Amino acid sequence: MPEGPSIVILKKAISHFKGKKILAASGYAKIDLSKLKNKKITAIKSWGKHLLICFNTFTIRIHLLLFGTYLINNRKPANPTLRLTFTNDELNFYTCSVIIIDQPLNEVYDWEIDLLSDQWNAEKVLKQLKKFPDMLACDALLNQDIFAGSGNIIKNEVLFRTHIHPLSKVGKLPLKKKKELVQEARQYSFDFLEWKKTSVLKQHWLAHTRKTCPRCHIAFNKEYLGTTRRRSFFCNNCQFLYE
Repeated sequence: MPEGPSIVILKKAISHFKGKKILAASGYAKIDLSKLKNKKITAIKSWGKHLLICFNTFTIRIHLLLFGTYLINNRKPANPTLRLTFTNDELNFYTCSVIIIDQPLNEVYDWEIDLLSDQWNAEKVLKQLKKFPDMLACDALLNQDIFAGSGNIIKNEVLFRTHIHPLSKVGKLPLKKKKELVQEARQYSFDFLEWKKTSVLKQHWLAHTRKTCPRCHIAFNKEYLGTTRRRSFFCNNCQFLYE
């Protein structure tokens, strides 16, 4: 599943569509495609894992889910979920969720919890985190109401970098460690973004998909943990279990 930094890269890749008029919209998305015809894109934004294509009175929200992809001025043999056709351009989205948001985005999204937002607010994120004392750390970092944009890579890397065992309960983390978790999630998201832009992200992974702990030089554990049951890679020796 593409994480927040990948959606920011997508947002930039299609930024030149701002101001362009849609001549035709097609695909199997369960939305009123006729609503898009002859509408001009006023802005392209992102929030967490959501790409937001904005118009005067509504917004298209695209979530790439686990296997979603997109192509600019190119097509796959498969039918698109959504195809937007312009005078000299085309934008295709595949295997994704598409909905229309009619409310103002500020009523729908809290920009202060988006890890890559200019409006990100560490204190608010910390308060959000404290609301879930019984939540496991591995679940907290995947909770979009706390860390919007965080995914499994960010989860594994942040927990390793902060020496926190994924089965630690949020309420058992010392305040200093909670603050460290929040700050590292923000910092790593920007590191992820820069490494992804230059295609060197995997080279910087310390834990995700790795077999050996780079600190202790012993085998990593690989387990499907928490309510999310996503893959966790962790070291029982240097990642402390707070319980």
